[in-house]
Amino acid sequence: MRTADTYSSHAVAPRARNFYLIPYLLWMLLFVAAPIILIVYDSLFDVDGKFTFANYGHFFTPVYMKMTFSSFWYAFLITAFSLLVSYPAAYLLTRTKHKQLWLLLIILPSWINLLLKTYAFIGLFGTYGAANAILETIGIGKQQILFTDFSFIFVSVYIFIPFMILPIFNAIEELNPSLIDASRDLGASPWTTFRRVIFPLTINGVKSGCQAVFIPALSLFMITRLIAGNRVITLGTAIEQHFLVTQDWGMGATIAVFLIIAMAIIMILTGNRTRGRR
Repeated sequence: MRTADTYSSHAVAPRARNFYLIPYLLWMLLFVAAPIILIVYDSLFDVDGKFTFANYGHFFTPVYMKMTFSSFWYAFLITAFSLLVSYPAAYLLTRTKHKQLWLLLIILPSWINLLLKTYAFIGLFGTYGAANAILETIGIGKQQILFTDFSFIFVSVYIFIPFMILPIFNAIEELNPSLIDASRDLGASPWTTFRRVIFPLTINGVKSGCQAVFIPALSLFMITRLIAGNRVITLGTAIEQHFLVTQDWGMGATIAVFLIIAMAIIMILTGNRTRGRR
C-alpha cells in the first residue's frame, strides 16, 4: 500500500507543477511572445500599409548604421561608468555596519518615477540651476551643462547605478572571506587579491549588472530628448520618432526587431558563459 501511495504521489507532483506553470506560460505568451510577433508583423509593411521587405534593407543604410553604432557606444559608456562607480560602492557596502540600510537608501531612488528624476536634473543642470551656481561660486562661471553628452551620460549612470550595485553586492556578500584571508597569508598584495580572487569570484554579479544596464541603455529615448536635447540620437529615439512623429510604424518596428535580436544575443552569450563557469 505504501509503495502504491508513494507512486501515486510522485505521479501527481509533475501534474501539479504543470498546472502551476499555466499562468506563467499565459503571461509569457500574451506579454512577451505576442508583442514580439506583432512587432515583426508591423515591420513588414511600409508607411502606406503595403507589404514589403524594404524596411530591412533601409535599416542597413549609413544613417541607421551610424545610429546603431551610436546606441551601442553610449550604452557601453553608461555601463562602464556604472560599473566603475558601483563595484567599489558595493564592496564598501559589504564592509559597513548597517549595510542593508545603506543598500535600501541606494535602491530607494529607483522607486521614484523616471520622468520626475529627469526633470529634477533639468533644474539642477539648467542655466540657473544648482550646478551652475556652484561653478559661479568657485569662479569658473556658468557653463552649458544641459543638452550635452556629459549630462546625458551622467543622468543615465545615476538612474542605472542601483541596478548595477544590487547583483554585485549580492555576489560579494556570498564570497567566502577565508579565501581573501588565505590570499593575504600567502603574501598577495591587495591589488593581486582583488584581481586574482575577489573579481573572478564575483564575475557573475558583474555580468548580471552589466546585462541589467546595457540592455535597457540601448533603447533609451526619453533621457536623450529631455537631457541631451536630441543631440544624442539613438535607436530608441528613432523608434519614438517613427511611431509618434512620422507615423512610419513599419520602420519603427524594424528597428525594434533588430534591438530585440541584439538584446537576445547579449543575454544568450552572457547566460552560456555563466553556465559554463558553473
